[in-house]
Amino acid sequence: MKFNKSDILLALETITIAGEGENMVASGAVTNVMTFADEVVVDITMATPALHIKKRAEADIIKTIQEKVSLEAKVQVNITMQAPAKPSNPNLIKGKPIAGIKNIIAIASGKGGVGKSTVTANLAITLSKMGFKVGVLDADIYGPSIPIMFDLANERPLSVNVDGKSKMKPVENYGVKVLSIGFFTKPDQAVIWRGPMASKALNQLIFDAAWGELDFMLLDLPPGTGDIHLSIMQSLPITGAVVVSTPQTVALADAKKGVAMFQQESIDVPVLGIIENMAYFTPAELPDNKYYIFGKQGAKHLAEDSKIPFLGELPLIQSIREAGDAGHPVALQDGTAIEEIFIDITKNVVRETVKRNKALPATQAIQITTMAGCSAVK
Repeated sequence: MKFNKSDILLALETITIAGEGENMVASGAVTNVMTFADEVVVDITMATPALHIKKRAEADIIKTIQEKVSLEAKVQVNITMQAPAKPSNPNLIKGKPIAGIKNIIAIASGKGGVGKSTVTANLAITLSKMGFKVGVLDADIYGPSIPIMFDLANERPLSVNVDGKSKMKPVENYGVKVLSIGFFTKPDQAVIWRGPMASKALNQLIFDAAWGELDFMLLDLPPGTGDIHLSIMQSLPITGAVVVSTPQTVALADAKKGVAMFQQESIDVPVLGIIENMAYFTPAELPDNKYYIFGKQGAKHLAEDSKIPFLGELPLIQSIREAGDAGHPVALQDGTAIEEIFIDITKNVVRETVKRNKALPATQAIQITTMAGCSAVK
């Protein structure tokens, strides 16, 4: 005797698994029905692991088929448990956009000491001089340097009321809004936090702040590829990343890992390009000479090999370091050669942001994130 599959399904539509509102066919619990002569095989998937509910479902299926289809049916029931969702980290807010912020650019480096924070500060100031509304979030929890570079080391954010909620007001200088963990620690105080504590502090700086309207938020990430980076990319819809490296082999090896992190399938943050810092040295007394102290065009070659844009190179100039240490970034110095270099690099960053926003869909999160359109630079 061969049973009709549609008759089996009609019978199963009269059964509801305990704890579920719909019948097992409508709810999708029945994944397959097969008939062989006098045998009926029913595959179901259940979300409830309780043994008594599994036994009840199996007994109901056998009884119903035999009553409604045929007493001669030999019924076999295969039950598969639905894999539970992985628990989320309670310290991370996944994919939550910040109202009013159009583009979020992560400035990263594979290793420390390559000038990432210096580049971040000067990019932010150059964007501001171009007329954009700019903010900088110093996400380097363990080594914040942005307050020094913006001459804000002794400042503290004020509290403001926004829609009935108390928020931090970013500290502002040179037309750039700034928040950093450095505002809440003493200069000689080490931040000794495990990952979850650092993630929670970052979430407060991001979401408990009154950033207002921004065309660009620049994130000064810590060096490397670690927990803070994942927390940031789970918390924010990153528009794209800029990787900073020197041309030396050791730095390039780490920069390559930084690029690979953003390009991982589970992260998928567009890399807008690579900036080469300390590319060459030109002595004042020999203005036509270039000395490639750390190697020649290593970051440029990395960009070509990785098929991502090369955004420009910065020379090794003492005044860049001195200006940052003095809290007056070199991009503020109008009419200088180094200001022109930063203008060119910043234009390249804006151009790549525009191309990214036109060509690619909104960034998805790691368990990733979504983002609003970026009209500021369209």
